[in-house]
Amino acid sequence: MIERRPFERLGGENHGWLDAKHHFSFAGYHDSSRMGWGALRVWNDDTIAPDSGFPPHPHADMEIITYVREGAITHEDSLGNKGRTQAGDVQVMSAGTGIRHAESNQERDATRLFQIWILPNRRGGSPSWGAKPFPKGDRSGRFVALASGFEDDAEALPIRTDARVLGATLKAGETADYPLGEDRHGYLVPAKGAIEVNGVKLNARDGAAAHGEAVLRVRALEDAEIVLVDAA
Repeated sequence: MIERRPFERLGGENHGWLDAKHHFSFAGYHDSSRMGWGALRVWNDDTIAPDSGFPPHPHADMEIITYVREGAITHEDSLGNKGRTQAGDVQVMSAGTGIRHAESNQERDATRLFQIWILPNRRGGSPSWGAKPFPKGDRSGRFVALASGFEDDAEALPIRTDARVLGATLKAGETADYPLGEDRHGYLVPAKGAIEVNGVKLNARDGAAAHGEAVLRVRALEDAEIVLVDAA
């Protein structure tokens, strides 16, 4: 089963400095049929204006992954971490027992990103933060794990959950397969470009919720950049 969730039908709100679209219930948007997808709880499509951002605020017991699509985001937290994550790269915050953080766009142009929250396997643990560049050439024509709770994904940023966040870039006409497994929950969004997933067409920023699919076969209808979550 693959359900297409068109971008134009997503919930959300434009706050001026933040134009947010929500694939699942979040903040003021509530849909009882979209409370998450397996362990995946949040997928926000955020556009953040220059010289603005999220002021310091707390989190606990959540794995928060940020995939920057355009521009860059600057992170600061209560552990003393500070870093700038730019387009195509990923940052991960394991909130654990609790952490305060701020995310700001200190660039001259708008920053666009996906903010993904996944429930951890267990509560508690020391909070942490990390970021890593993932050159798009390294994931050309194939899916690469960007963040993962599986030890075999040694190059990925670690998360404390039975899940992976993967990225791929495909040229028009190329295909890439991902062995999801019929008992897993997959959620896929093309950051750029139109694609087909097991025959279901998606435009840029549409979502595809997959379950009961042994393999996801993605075909690029035009040059595309894809983000996929594989969760329990």
